[in-house]
Amino acid sequence: MITETIGLFYMLSGAGIVVKFVLILLLFFSITSWAIIFIKFRYIRKAFHESADFIDVFWQCKNLTDAFSKAKSLKSSPIARVFISAYMEMARTNGQDKKKTGISLGEKFYFQSIGSIKRSINRSINVEVRRLSQLVPFLATAGNTAPFIGLFGTVWGIMNTFQGIGLSGSASLAIVAPGISEALIATAAGLAVAIPSVIAYNYFIDRIRVLDSELQSFASDFLNIMDRDIQKQMEV
Repeated sequence: MITETIGLFYMLSGAGIVVKFVLILLLFFSITSWAIIFIKFRYIRKAFHESADFIDVFWQCKNLTDAFSKAKSLKSSPIARVFISAYMEMARTNGQDKKKTGISLGEKFYFQSIGSIKRSINRSINVEVRRLSQLVPFLATAGNTAPFIGLFGTVWGIMNTFQGIGLSGSASLAIVAPGISEALIATAAGLAVAIPSVIAYNYFIDRIRVLDSELQSFASDFLNIMDRDIQKQMEV
């Protein structure tokens, strides 16, 4: 193992400037990708757990005020943040209706304000999906470009190797092998960056899609609850 490590460092030190630049660029991609993977994994996992907690509490609460108090403590839950936005918009429009008509809910509130609450929910969902998706596209970029960057370094290294063969006038294995092995390191590095990046990207996209579906379902349920409550108060 030690001998292999020493041999690897020896090959890297003897690589050309272009191959070294390619390897440094791939190292940047690798470090950035792994940092994003760890950050997004913790963030999305926490979002899942707190969203599940909020959904359970939401259906157990007797009124929306209690659910609002609980939602404020679940700061990592996208569903809780969407509910907070919808609840505040509902309180704002309901307050305006009280000032103008002297009643808490009625036809005016139903026909004029329910649309603004729906728009508020849609805006909040879009914001949450964008927040969940932040930094994830970089993983796709790394997965798509790293193999080609590594291949470029390999092709360049092989070109230099054949140029050296032409200058030396000898094509013995002792001359060809070191240059080829140095060049192939770039391809291996590109694949080492691309494989985990693509796997993580697909995983995060799937988790974000699930959360987006949960957000849409919760928004539909919340609007149905509001619609029933409004209809009941209008009938009184």
